[in-house]
Amino acid sequence: MRVLRGADEGAGVPVLLVHGGGYDAAGISWFRLVEALAPSRPVVAPDLPGFGGTEGIEPIGDADALADLLAELLDALALPRVVVIGVSMGGDVALRLALRHPDAVASLVAIAPGGLVARVGGSALHALAWAGTRLPDALLRPLTRAAGRFAGATIRGFVSDPATLPPEVVAEFAAEGRAPGSGLAYGAYNRWAIARRGMPHHLRDRVAGIRAPTLLVHGTADPMVPIEGSRLAADRIPHATLVALPGVGHWAQLEAHDAVREALAPALAAADASR
Repeated sequence: MRVLRGADEGAGVPVLLVHGGGYDAAGISWFRLVEALAPSRPVVAPDLPGFGGTEGIEPIGDADALADLLAELLDALALPRVVVIGVSMGGDVALRLALRHPDAVASLVAIAPGGLVARVGGSALHALAWAGTRLPDALLRPLTRAAGRFAGATIRGFVSDPATLPPEVVAEFAAEGRAPGSGLAYGAYNRWAIARRGMPHHLRDRVAGIRAPTLLVHGTADPMVPIEGSRLAADRIPHATLVALPGVGHWAQLEAHDAVREALAPALAAADASR
């Protein structure tokens, strides 16, 4: 896997950053956060299989398997214990890493995480979403390629204020959307996550098993992942806090970078103190 790392590495507990789905990649979601955190601690941000610069690994739709893959990556990098921060689909994977590999997770931060709803909206919308996941790759490939031409415009719908997006992020997202095979890895995740009548792998009934101190960050104006899932998780995880950001959309770490960094500070300090 291609792994982005911070230029400087301080002595704090290392951070693992897990990007989201669609045309996302580590350099997009974490454009601002890698270098912001690096002076105080090692920071690693992999491109998941099928995303960004990772090649030679088939896309993995199963989020449990992605969590296991990240645990293997941490072993390979000699990082036995980390603060894991995931956004959207990556938040789903981060939650599963905390459940499946608790000794590896000193603290958990989930930003607008997936995996916490029982279905996609109402019954009609869910049925439509499920039907979309059944398209074969041979048909999905040209459709995602066509959609990718509009990725630069699509990304602006992820935030309430498009002016907050760095132009470099918009450009890289658009480039990812035009890349061969773009969207197929996220399609594999959706096929795994969305069944005909619900989300069979959702974590609503499992998050109470997370023992790591947990911070959930969610914009109240998120048009993609409802904040109700984060509220439920904050109620059920024993040591969890929810920071709701008024008026912020799906990509809080980019749209409200300063507020997210402020929310992260106590979680990082607590992880460092627990070493």
